[in-house]
Amino acid sequence: MKRIFLSFCALFIINKSFAQTLEKMTWFNEPEKWEIKNNSLSMFVTPQSDYWRISHYGFTVDDAPFFYTTYGGEFEAKVKISGNYKARFDQTGLMLRIDKENYIKAGIEFVDGKYNLSTVVTHKTSDWSVITLDKIPAAVWIKAVRRLDAVEVFYSFDDKNYIMMRNAHLQDNSPVMVGLMAACPDGTGFNATFENFKIKHLPDERRLKWLENNK
Repeated sequence: MKRIFLSFCALFIINKSFAQTLEKMTWFNEPEKWEIKNNSLSMFVTPQSDYWRISHYGFTVDDAPFFYTTYGGEFEAKVKISGNYKARFDQTGLMLRIDKENYIKAGIEFVDGKYNLSTVVTHKTSDWSVITLDKIPAAVWIKAVRRLDAVEVFYSFDDKNYIMMRNAHLQDNSPVMVGLMAACPDGTGFNATFENFKIKHLPDERRLKWLENNK
């Protein structure tokens, strides 16, 4: 009986560690209006704000709301996102950020009246890739998996079937700010919601291989 109880306690601790506590996270560019309730973050996205560096448009901006925690090593992060997108480039999603010159943001971006699965990868300069959606989803789940020097980004409409939308380089062995990002480059702001944000630690594959070879 004691063994069962200890096993239950261990399982509880492990499961608890997988859930990120929003109340302990930090703002970068805090918006004027936001609220945390029932493991959900809602905000009114700051107007005229974005993340972008140099390429194509010729300007650099680094002033959109980003609610984050810092993780080292390898991990999986996911969140359910939704918003009442109105203006061109209104966006919500996950962001993984080492510094102002190295980050990945991925989620939904509203462009010319259509919903796009959007990923921006920045290493000194930004690039942008999109997948245009035929139908307007009520919400989308975005998942990012950091392994070694790469991040795989996935999307899902049901939190069960995930499809990869991007594989991108991100320097390994560096702490990463990971969290919830929204931007409104052209508009006057909009309401965005982030639900059930979770981060799960993943064991380092190089260390596991070393342990396997050095039993």
